[in-house]
Amino acid sequence: QPCKGILLFGPPGTGKTLLAKALATEAGANFISITGSSLTSKWFGDAEKLTKALFSFASRLAPVIIFVDEVDSLLGARGGAMEHEATRRMRNEFMAAWDGLRSKDSQRILILGATNRPFDLDDAVIRRLPRRIYVDLPDAQNRMKILKILLAKENIECEFGFDELANATEGYSGSDLKNLCVAAAYRPVHELLEEEKKGAAGSTKTSLRSLKLDD
Repeated sequence: QPCKGILLFGPPGTGKTLLAKALATEAGANFISITGSSLTSKWFGDAEKLTKALFSFASRLAPVIIFVDEVDSLLGARGGAMEHEATRRMRNEFMAAWDGLRSKDSQRILILGATNRPFDLDDAVIRRLPRRIYVDLPDAQNRMKILKILLAKENIECEFGFDELANATEGYSGSDLKNLCVAAAYRPVHELLEEEKKGAAGSTKTSLRSLKLDD
């Protein structure tokens, strides 16, 4: 089929957007990233024209990956009480083009969507996403790998307990681990600033201490 679909779904902060960019790089395909603001307009009928232009442009760039971040906000369930007619028409135009009704068989266009709320998607959208990949929270082994990458350039203790820290962060996403490392790295800086502010007599400390597991 000229247009295929892959859905990346899972908890927030698990790197679905980064995974999509890595997929485009490895596949050697062009990459188009769109959001709801890319296709919506205050002028009635413009959203449909922008959607048609998107697929027309993609057909010229093929092979191409069209990445829709937070796809539930753009292609959510239709028929709600608050749904505007322009939004419904834009979604219909998107799915008609997605089916390949206006594409040649030789073109390779892949729709790659990412969402934290897969159950908010329209049934017709789910049907067009036959390949669904669940991006779960990292396990202890992968958390250790993430922590080692995040702390690679930090001045840490020689016997820093990466395994202990990985086991203590059960349920953390990759984004959570990044925020944890950033917050911990500020502690030695904060301590040094406090010592300089106090101006303790005989204090000659001018460098940051090593990052410890307690941080």
